[in-house]
Amino acid sequence: MARAMYEYTKTVLQKVSFNKELFKKELEKAVNRLLPYEIKELIVWLKEFTSNKPELSVCLTLIENTKRSF
Repeated sequence: MARAMYEYTKTVLQKVSFNKELFKKELEKAVNRLLPYEIKELIVWLKEFTSNKPELSVCLTLIENTKRSF
Protein backbone atom coordinates (compact mmCIF):
# COMPACT_ATOMS: atom_id res chain seq x y z
CA MET A 1 0.00 0.00 0.00
CA ALA A 2 2.88 2.39 0.70
CA ARG A 3 3.98 2.12 -2.91
CA ALA A 4 0.47 3.09 -3.98
CA MET A 5 0.75 6.29 -1.93
CA TYR A 6 4.01 7.18 -3.67
CA GLU A 7 2.46 6.66 -7.10
CA TYR A 8 -0.65 8.60 -6.08
CA THR A 9 1.55 11.48 -4.90
CA LYS A 10 3.34 11.63 -8.25
CA THR A 11 0.00 11.67 -10.07
CA VAL A 12 -1.34 14.50 -7.93
CA LEU A 13 1.85 16.54 -8.35
CA GLN A 14 1.67 16.15 -12.11
CA LYS A 15 -1.95 17.29 -12.15
CA VAL A 16 -1.35 20.41 -10.04
CA SER A 17 1.92 21.40 -11.69
CA PHE A 18 0.15 24.24 -13.50
CA ASN A 19 -0.01 26.16 -10.19
CA LYS A 20 3.10 26.68 -8.06
CA GLU A 21 1.15 27.22 -4.82
CA LEU A 22 -0.94 24.06 -5.24
CA PHE A 23 2.20 22.15 -6.14
CA LYS A 24 3.90 23.38 -2.98
CA LYS A 25 0.91 22.41 -0.80
CA GLU A 26 0.75 18.92 -2.26
CA LEU A 27 4.48 18.53 -1.87
CA GLU A 28 4.22 19.43 1.80
CA LYS A 29 1.47 16.84 2.24
CA ALA A 30 3.62 14.25 0.50
CA VAL A 31 6.53 14.86 2.85
CA ASN A 32 4.25 14.22 5.81
CA ARG A 33 2.70 11.11 4.28
CA LEU A 34 5.54 9.24 2.65
CA LEU A 35 8.18 7.05 4.22
CA PRO A 36 11.78 8.33 4.27
CA TYR A 37 12.94 6.08 1.43
CA GLU A 38 9.94 7.16 -0.66
CA ILE A 39 10.84 10.80 -0.09
CA LYS A 40 14.32 10.07 -1.45
CA GLU A 41 12.73 8.52 -4.54
CA LEU A 42 10.40 11.48 -4.85
CA ILE A 43 13.36 13.87 -4.82
CA VAL A 44 14.93 12.02 -7.75
CA TRP A 45 11.61 12.11 -9.61
CA LEU A 46 11.12 15.81 -8.82
CA LYS A 47 14.55 16.75 -10.15
CA GLU A 48 13.67 15.16 -13.46
CA PHE A 49 10.08 16.46 -13.52
CA THR A 50 11.03 20.06 -12.71
CA SER A 51 14.11 20.20 -14.93
CA ASN A 52 12.14 22.05 -17.63
CA LYS A 53 9.82 23.88 -15.21
CA PRO A 54 11.94 26.52 -13.46
CA GLU A 55 8.94 27.93 -11.58
CA LEU A 56 8.52 24.57 -9.82
CA SER A 57 12.18 23.84 -9.21
CA VAL A 58 12.04 26.34 -6.33
CA CYS A 59 9.77 23.87 -4.54
CA LEU A 60 12.52 21.28 -4.75
CA THR A 61 14.47 23.15 -2.07
CA LEU A 62 11.49 22.68 0.25
CA ILE A 63 11.71 18.92 0.10
CA GLU A 64 15.50 18.84 0.19
CA ASN A 65 15.49 20.88 3.39
CA THR A 66 12.97 18.50 4.90
CA LYS A 67 15.09 15.50 3.90
CA ARG A 68 17.90 16.69 6.15
CA SER A 69 15.74 16.03 9.18
CA PHE A 70 15.73 12.26 8.48
